[in-house]
Amino acid sequence: MTAWRLGLLLAAFFAVLLLAPGLVAPQSPFDLDPARALQPPSAAHWFGTDDVGRDVFARVVHGTRVTLGLVTFSLTLAMLVGGGLGVVAGFAGGWFDLAAGRLTDMVQTFPPIIAGVMITGVLGPGAANLVLALAVIYLPNFFRLGRSAALAEAQLTYVEAARAAGFAEPAILLRQVLPNVLPVLVLNFVILFPLALQIEAALGFLGLGVVPPAPDWGAILEQGKNFILVAWWMSLWPGLFVLLSALAMTLLGRGLREKLAS
Repeated sequence: MTAWRLGLLLAAFFAVLLLAPGLVAPQSPFDLDPARALQPPSAAHWFGTDDVGRDVFARVVHGTRVTLGLVTFSLTLAMLVGGGLGVVAGFAGGWFDLAAGRLTDMVQTFPPIIAGVMITGVLGPGAANLVLALAVIYLPNFFRLGRSAALAEAQLTYVEAARAAGFAEPAILLRQVLPNVLPVLVLNFVILFPLALQIEAALGFLGLGVVPPAPDWGAILEQGKNFILVAWWMSLWPGLFVLLSALAMTLLGRGLREKLAS
C-alpha cells in the first residue's frame, strides 16, 4: 500500500469517527461510574476507564468530533478569510496589499503556541475562543500563499486577454483567478492540519481548550498524566489518535502535492 493510499484510508477512518462517533462508540462519554474507576482495557471497556469511571474508548471516539471538528473549522475559517484577503491583495495590489501585509507580519512575529496561549489566556477557555485562536494563528499563512499565487496569476496571458475583452476586475478575480488559486489553498489546508492539531491538543492539555467535561483529546491527555504510572491507558489512546490523525493528513498532503506537481 502506497503512502498516499494509507493516508487516504486513515483520513476516511477519522472522517467516519468525526461524522458519526455514536455508530462506533454508542456508550456515552459522560456517564460516571466510580465503582469501575481506573479499570484496564477489557471486553467491557476496550480502552479502559478513567479516574471517575468514564469509558475511555467512548471519550476518545467522541473526542474525534470535538478535536478534529475544531481544527477543521478553524483552518477553514483561516483559509476563507486569510486566503480570500490574500488573493484580493495580490490581484489588486496598492494600499490594501501593503496594509494587509503589515498586519499579517505583526501576527506572525509570535510563535504559534505562544499566540494560542495569549489569545485563549485572555479570552478564556471555550470552543469559540479556541477556534478564533487557531484561525488567527494560521490566517497569515493562508494570506501569504493566496497573495503570492494571485500575484503570479495576475501576470499571465489569460488575465490580460480577459481585461482586453472588457471583463471587470471582480469578474476576472472570481471566475478565472480564484479557481486556479483554490487548489493551492486546499493543499495548504491539508499540510497545516497536523500542525494545527498539535496546537489544539497542546492548548487542551494546558487547560485552555474546550470546557470540561467535553471529550477533547488534549484534555484527556492532561487528565491521564496524573495517573500515568497506574493507568497508562488514559494517556495512550488519545495520544495515539493525535499521532494517527496527524500522520493521515501528512501522508494525504504529500500525495496531493505530488498529484498537483505532476
